[in-house]
Amino acid sequence: MDASQLKQEHLLALKVMRLTKPTLFTNLPVTCEDRDLPGDLFSQLMKDDPSTVKGAETFMLGEMLTLPQNFGNIFLGETFSSYISVHNDSPHVVKDVLIKADLQTSSQRLNLSASNAVLAELNPDRCIDDVIHHEVKEIGTHILVCAVSYTTQAGEKMYFRKFFKFQVLKPLDVKTKFYNAESDLSSVTDEVFLEAQIQNITTTPMYMEKVSLEPSIMYSVTELNTVNTGADGSSTFGKMTYLQSMDTRQYLYCLKPKPEFSEKAGVIKGVTVIGKLDIVWKTNLGERGRLQTSQLQRMAPGYGDVRLSLEMIPDTVNLEEPFEVTCKITNCSVIDKSKIGISGTNMDSDKIASRYCHCSERTMDLVLEMCNTNAIHWCGVSGRQLGKLSPNSSLHLALKLLASVQGLQSISGLRLMDTFLKRTYEYDDIAQVCVVFSHLKPES
Repeated sequence: MDASQLKQEHLLALKVMRLTKPTLFTNLPVTCEDRDLPGDLFSQLMKDDPSTVKGAETFMLGEMLTLPQNFGNIFLGETFSSYISVHNDSPHVVKDVLIKADLQTSSQRLNLSASNAVLAELNPDRCIDDVIHHEVKEIGTHILVCAVSYTTQAGEKMYFRKFFKFQVLKPLDVKTKFYNAESDLSSVTDEVFLEAQIQNITTTPMYMEKVSLEPSIMYSVTELNTVNTGADGSSTFGKMTYLQSMDTRQYLYCLKPKPEFSEKAGVIKGVTVIGKLDIVWKTNLGERGRLQTSQLQRMAPGYGDVRLSLEMIPDTVNLEEPFEVTCKITNCSVIDKSKIGISGTNMDSDKIASRYCHCSERTMDLVLEMCNTNAIHWCGVSGRQLGKLSPNSSLHLALKLLASVQGLQSISGLRLMDTFLKRTYEYDDIAQVCVVFSHLKPES
């Protein structure tokens, strides 16, 4: 048997075409002045051209649409759509026709066929059509595998495949930055400001339909991308929400722990899941794309076992006159169970921790010490007992100070000692006050 007999032509023909939005037809207008040699020839030709806009023939964009001339680019987050057609080119009836479309990525193989039903018969000059859709969620090389199986009139089972390889590109470059800030003096935990920098790295402009932050269960979010002008707020980017190629925008969000979590300072410590960004855009003729980032995480600021925050402090004080501040002391202590254990035992960390400390959090017995500085002096008794402080609980403390130097002065010199562990916690540069001469009344 020679090679020509081994290579048998199939009775069915497979055609695959990507479905994309058409583009506006553009033409290049050619004009001249009436006194030139062509006269009004060019003007008359453009008026007779069916692709031009009547009354605006010199406008480059026409009224017609152009079908895609090539495969084009596919970007992450877009929906890949393809038209699959199997045509019977032979004069014979073909039986048991089955079409299967799979998409092979670097990590998985997906079945995109809308129906896996077998067609009993396919007459000559008839075809089977199918449209597949898939939201692209991976970048890199993708291979569309289209397989066709059928049975001839002679009962011979036939099978062939075609491969279509394409690349999925990255449409946006997203960078995030976290900033920690005190939301107010009475807050137990810090607010978190998230800055998201989004850059369009495609070659065409895109319409930014939505850029939002979906917070985790521990946080509530406030968008800071509008300017309040009257009843309705306007976008900080203006009325035009288009992002040109290689342009970058910064979006800002403020996250605040929910009340049920903010009262438990120990819960917020360590690595915290903030949430994820949801980005929706549109390109040519409304073709939609969507991206969701992975869960964003940030390292929460560590406050140690004891956190000291200020609830009330005046902005301006008089020289050599006592003033009062209100402090809040919170027990944030958590015992690391991984460091508590006995080698050679089968006891888990929970049982060992309960044997030594009865719980993963411990009660503190605190003593307050006050150390004067050159500009700020504490009024009161240093070394007084504050009593026991339970885990995740707080106590308020009113303290008096006196400033002896004018200018902007830092409040420092507070010391808290845990008598149980004989550990001292130092607090310097807690806040700043402006000290003025007593004859100058501070502005309200």
